[in-house]
Amino acid sequence: MGQDANFQAQTRTAQPRSLWRYLWAWALGAVVALWLLLAGLVYSTGYHEAEEISDGLLVSAAQLLLSQPLNALLSKPDASKPLAAPQAALPKALAQHPPNAYAPEFHVLVWQDERLVWDSHGVHAQWPTRLLLGHQTLGLTMQGVSQDWRVYVGESTVGDSVRRVAVFMDPARREALAADISEHILLPALVFLPLVALMLASAIRRGLLPLQRLSGKIAALDVDSGQTLVPQQPYRELGVTVQSINALVQRLQAQIGRERRFAADVAHELRTPLTALVLQARLARHGAGSEQAQALQAVEQGALRAGRILSQLLDLARAQSLSADLFEPVDLCALALRVVSEHADLAHELGQDIALEAPKQALVLPGQATLLELSLRNLVDNALRHNPTGTYVEVRVAHDAAGQVTLSVSDDGGDFSAARTADPDTGLGIGLTLVERIAQSQGAQLVRDAGAAPFGKRFALVWPATPIL
Repeated sequence: MGQDANFQAQTRTAQPRSLWRYLWAWALGAVVALWLLLAGLVYSTGYHEAEEISDGLLVSAAQLLLSQPLNALLSKPDASKPLAAPQAALPKALAQHPPNAYAPEFHVLVWQDERLVWDSHGVHAQWPTRLLLGHQTLGLTMQGVSQDWRVYVGESTVGDSVRRVAVFMDPARREALAADISEHILLPALVFLPLVALMLASAIRRGLLPLQRLSGKIAALDVDSGQTLVPQQPYRELGVTVQSINALVQRLQAQIGRERRFAADVAHELRTPLTALVLQARLARHGAGSEQAQALQAVEQGALRAGRILSQLLDLARAQSLSADLFEPVDLCALALRVVSEHADLAHELGQDIALEAPKQALVLPGQATLLELSLRNLVDNALRHNPTGTYVEVRVAHDAAGQVTLSVSDDGGDFSAARTADPDTGLGIGLTLVERIAQSQGAQLVRDAGAAPFGKRFALVWPATPIL
């Protein structure tokens, strides 16, 4: 049961995710983040506005008290005693309505000519001897609770009489007012969040429809016939994608063409020795004496040639299966010396000369030693086997001033016009195809030219501006 559960979990994990869900999640996350940012800004702004509103209310209440006649403030005409409770005739604007966030409860003290004539909540005992005019914060104890209060002190002079008024309120009213303002702004936006999520999902689905239609066109492409997509697309992003797909199709077409030419080369290479094998086998069966010996020798040579072709095919399959990520430092001088040494006996047997021209110091490049040695073996083997007796073959390793590194095989056995290796339809196709593919995998280019005198042809692997290790 545990293994089945693990397998099902891995299967679910391996399933591809939905692009529209991915985009929807990111878009919705951005909306929520913006809403949270908006909430912070709204509360900060609401708190600032609540401060200004409450301070303005304090100023308005103080101005109202300063403008009223003294007998209008007091319930008793006798102003000789200060009043300690709000039963007196506070102005209706200050006393009629119960306190709330928008109509807070005010506490009032009134002095007339330095004599306290009004104390709405009995806090004059805690009051400082002298307060500055204007807004300030004062710590007072109300009903056993100590807290800070927001106070505004105003003063007016009428003739020789001076009246000072202190109006204060609980600062908690400001927080309540800020919260109330924020709620009225943010709650509608919060209610609309689910609707925004649904609209985003629908919009993203519709926005991905062109991509789905393009996917259908891509699936219907006939790569074998070289069919491509229309470059002009209604959206710029899709146009870039179409260009990349068309470039991929063209590369696939070129690859298919190379594979077809390679298959033709293989068929031609194998058809020739196999046909010779059949003819020589018939001659050996019906002939006698020297004719039979010659026929058997021809059969042996044809079998060896077919074997070399099959060996090259196996080498090519091996080259294609190796990963291009397994690069290592390769000393081209040591590699060339090893290949030349191994072909010295074959060169002597064929009556040819082979030499190595390389710098004394090591020339190390990043690459795959197995593949580079395989390509050089093919070039040297072709130069020895497909040239007449007396040919001089030179393997050269060079690093020029421009930074190019060259690993070449040159011979004086004739120029390209007369060389069997120069005609892709006459036999060398497999070996050169193998070398060319190895060169591409190693970041080099296979160059074929006449070479410098006295040579008539040259095959070279050239690395453009390659950093030496």
